[in-house]
Amino acid sequence: MPPAKKKTSASSARGAVAGKAAVKAKPVATKKPPLTAPAKKTPSAAAIEAADLAGRPAPDFTLPNQDGAPVSLASLTARGNLVLYFYPKDMTPGCTVEACGFRDAVDEIHALGAEIVGVSADPPAAHRKFIEKHGLNFPLLSDPDNRVTSAYGVYKKKSLYGREFMGIQRTTFIIRRDGVVRTVFPKVKVSGHTGEVLAALKSSA
Repeated sequence: MPPAKKKTSASSARGAVAGKAAVKAKPVATKKPPLTAPAKKTPSAAAIEAADLAGRPAPDFTLPNQDGAPVSLASLTARGNLVLYFYPKDMTPGCTVEACGFRDAVDEIHALGAEIVGVSADPPAAHRKFIEKHGLNFPLLSDPDNRVTSAYGVYKKKSLYGREFMGIQRTTFIIRRDGVVRTVFPKVKVSGHTGEVLAALKSSA
């Protein structure tokens, strides 16, 4: 007769399964990812503030005027003090009021020993139309890549109707004939601004 097969009790089977389960449940050590130092932020060129330029040499530049002719800071200050104003865009309401205010006061500005020039990112052709339409009697310079506006700290993040964008913050500088920034008018409000500039020129005359 063949030998009788050994019977495995239900309890023994359960014990074996439990043993295997116990092995599987054994925690496995995991390696923690190495700690890394947070990346350093690179200072933005736009971090410069226009007001910080007061008392310092004005950033040098050469830009084309409304006729495409190059105009340098040195050529402007060689004639005397300089009113250098940055504005957002030709033909817009606020910029038109500001430009016409300077137009009407240009003789008084010259009498106080100063020149005046405006700068925006508009191309020379747009400046020419702006000048002809409103009879402007001073030059407008073109800075299409915003290198000069950035150097003067006026190319900033702006918002309109919930939309953020980069643009020129309306700002005026009075630069002495020696090239040093004497006065800064940041975030200009066009109403009454011409009077502010004239008062500043008179105080330094």
